[in-house]
Amino acid sequence: MTAPQAPPASPPSRSGDPCIMVICGAGGDLTKRKLLPALCNLAEAGLLSKQFAMVGFSRGARSDEDFRKQLTDEIKEFATSPVAPELWSWFLQRIYYLGGDFKDPSAYEALADRLVAVEREHKTQGNVLYYLATGPEFFGEIVRQLHAVGLTRQENNRWRRVIIEKPFGADLESARGLNAELRRCLEEKQIYRIDHYLGKETVQNILVFRFSNGIFEPIWNRRYIDHVQITLAETVGVERRGGYYERYGALRDMVPNHLFQLVSLTAMEPPVSFQPDAVRDEQAKVLHAIQPPSPERVLETTIRGQYGEGVIDGVKVPAYRAEPKVSPTSNTETFVALKLALDNWRWADVPFYIRTGKRMAKRYTEIAIQFRRAPKVLFRNTPVDRLRTNRLVIRIAPDEGISLRFGAKVPGPEMNIGAVEMDFSYVDYFKTLPSTGYERLLYDGMIGDATLFQRADMLEAGWEAVQPILDVWKALPPRSFPNYASGSMGPEKSDELLRNDGREWRPLDG
Repeated sequence: MTAPQAPPASPPSRSGDPCIMVICGAGGDLTKRKLLPALCNLAEAGLLSKQFAMVGFSRGARSDEDFRKQLTDEIKEFATSPVAPELWSWFLQRIYYLGGDFKDPSAYEALADRLVAVEREHKTQGNVLYYLATGPEFFGEIVRQLHAVGLTRQENNRWRRVIIEKPFGADLESARGLNAELRRCLEEKQIYRIDHYLGKETVQNILVFRFSNGIFEPIWNRRYIDHVQITLAETVGVERRGGYYERYGALRDMVPNHLFQLVSLTAMEPPVSFQPDAVRDEQAKVLHAIQPPSPERVLETTIRGQYGEGVIDGVKVPAYRAEPKVSPTSNTETFVALKLALDNWRWADVPFYIRTGKRMAKRYTEIAIQFRRAPKVLFRNTPVDRLRTNRLVIRIAPDEGISLRFGAKVPGPEMNIGAVEMDFSYVDYFKTLPSTGYERLLYDGMIGDATLFQRADMLEAGWEAVQPILDVWKALPPRSFPNYASGSMGPEKSDELLRNDGREWRPLDG
């Protein structure tokens, strides 16, 4: 699609609120790879308050200057685009560090004192955004400790919010327990359960695409759609996360959060407004509509896999069981494919097929809407032997965009039909700048917009849908691991899941 000149970017309606961002676990990879580059991008776009400061709170002693020097070296490597020297100089004046043990009450008393001093220096108006970039075992502990010294108390128009990374629980029971633990210290409106996939432009655009275009919403239902495919494929292995993956696996790591968020945005009813709870109310209805499978259905509608050795981009890579911190006899899944049924009026009898895996042939994330085939009766006396279906593909990564396939007559004297693709790319049309995917989410946390964050009921509904799968898989360990080669598109049984329904996964080449 040849695009006209992209429209000029609209000026920001408001910058983020004055605040201090406290990053708990600031010494980890997330800070240098995602959070700091995202903050720089927000400042460059005029969306970060001039009354902003950042406090790194982590184990290990170091001075403010040591921390600033470390971040100066790291931003050069991980920034999405070169950071202007004057902008980085402005940041350095607002970066502080506090070392302490997350289980030590005195560390939180020292944090309280530091926040008072930083607020006085930068006029942050008492607002604090806590980002828990730590292991999940510390989530409840940190919130309890913050609450004990009054650091979560909101008064005199001062807000305190907590952003929590995944994994949020390891099953339904632990997720409910963590929610209950947090609610003893925080109000629900203070809790921001982050899913970085929702920071991607194309994910946010699903709502705009569906509800601002009159040509799509009337056909977005079981009468016109045959099925939906959602794929989140990665070429990387578990890398340095072997210990984490051994505890969680692909199902827990990806399905109740990333993939179910994509399902809910694809399938939800129109909200009454774009207010946060109006949107999340409709998402929650979709998650509650996912039919938890019976034990017998689990065996029919779920596929798990584990990668063996193989070749990716011409390089030989090891099997999962040979990765660091992974048991040589591990039964942890690195691939999952599921067939979901939504028990509601719009989607009755329309299957949603979802899959995700490590070490697959190509890195991509997409939502493919497969429409029903048109009647062939009109073409019965022509050379056309079959009609291809229309398909809408929403590409989320790595090249964000949307494509639509439809049939058109091939030039010539006979009636032959060829497939035509209309393709839209965000980069080509809007000239978007590289981002980390965290910019929108951090900004929303600073202005109090929870639309793109999971609410407690949404999270628990997601776990309710996968708990029967976890129970069956625990009772029946896999016997064939590893069952797919690195560099493939997963185990053969994944193809059978769709083939049994007379369907197939969308091929890599479209």
